[in-house]
Amino acid sequence: MPTLRDPLWNNIRVDGPYLRLVDSTPFQRLRYVRQLGLAHLVYPGATHTRFEHALGAYHLARQTVRVLGEGGALDALGADEGEIVVAAALLHDIGHYPFSHALEEIGVPHHEAVAAPLLCEGALADILRADFAPDAPERILALVRGTSRSPLQGLISGSIDLDKIDYLKRDAMMCGVAYGEIDVDRLRHALVLVTDPGSGRLGIGLREKGLSALESLLFAKYQMYRNVYWQHAVRSATAMYKRLVEDALRAGHLEAAALASYTDEGILHAMEAAGAGPLLDAIRHRRLFKRAMEMPAAELAGTDLEWVSSDRDRTRAAEDALARAHGVEPGELLLDYPSKERMLGLDLPLLAKDGSVRHVTDAGIAGAINLPILAEELYQSARWLRVFTAERREIPRQVVLEALARA
Repeated sequence: MPTLRDPLWNNIRVDGPYLRLVDSTPFQRLRYVRQLGLAHLVYPGATHTRFEHALGAYHLARQTVRVLGEGGALDALGADEGEIVVAAALLHDIGHYPFSHALEEIGVPHHEAVAAPLLCEGALADILRADFAPDAPERILALVRGTSRSPLQGLISGSIDLDKIDYLKRDAMMCGVAYGEIDVDRLRHALVLVTDPGSGRLGIGLREKGLSALESLLFAKYQMYRNVYWQHAVRSATAMYKRLVEDALRAGHLEAAALASYTDEGILHAMEAAGAGPLLDAIRHRRLFKRAMEMPAAELAGTDLEWVSSDRDRTRAAEDALARAHGVEPGELLLDYPSKERMLGLDLPLLAKDGSVRHVTDAGIAGAINLPILAEELYQSARWLRVFTAERREIPRQVVLEALARA
């Protein structure tokens, strides 16, 4: 029976139709798409890929479905529901762009949208329809997009989805940091199928005994954002890559529709062949832009700068205006303000010891997790507005804020 050796979960069994999915060309591409984009330029061990992560999510899904099945929770569901969910866990990142999430920040379609033709047409669709169910591609796509009516949707996309558990632990291990500790076994065994009191629908919930494990997940996520995903040098490399690809798209050297077909090295080679300039050379030789200014979100209260992370045309114009004002060339000064995340977001039913069920949201859990206060305070300390420049220099905060107010 085929078994893969994984550094995080040890042995992962992949057999039958799942092995055929893994052997397909679209899935094999994930071997060459790094999980953390350009973070390996800062954390040398962060060279793990979407391939490994997808196998890890699949492994957790298979284990969780088995635990739920042993408890009789799946008896009322369709006979193939568990298999479809396990396949969705395996394929949830099939549409990822090279260097992970970075390109979604320049306005290209989300990787879950890119997954549609990969899942519903071609080799993957053929395997899914033949080995799972005639409507398997459409059902899996709905699970990946978070729009499925399946009671098991929460395992693929939700507050405690299995994707999140794998990437937090895997990323922490490969980066060599101690921030991804999650009580996985306790959390997995605390998952339960319950009827949500708000919607009246059956779905994935959490037994009250799993609250401490849930806290470990939420705080691991915060720590990883603060210390890895939004670390200043990681964000510098990300900003450089975003501008590099954006320039190539504008010059016609890359086609937006083809971005998801590239590997990490493939897209760099394509831009090199098209004559990409100094930014590509700087990334290849790790000459990362330096911080010229930075401010935490906590000091930007009342200042509307969300457009920096969402409006690329406006942001690009602001970058170039600041560059001209400080005597540097366009593309040698970059703005960065990561997209706002639900740092400690919750949206799931909680099964109490007395058998009662309540729907838990970002309002938190009285007496257990005061999420509104925690989430805002932690978020404000993790997210920073930064200006990066090719050469080391300092730009006063007020100068930047005034320029952005005029943008």
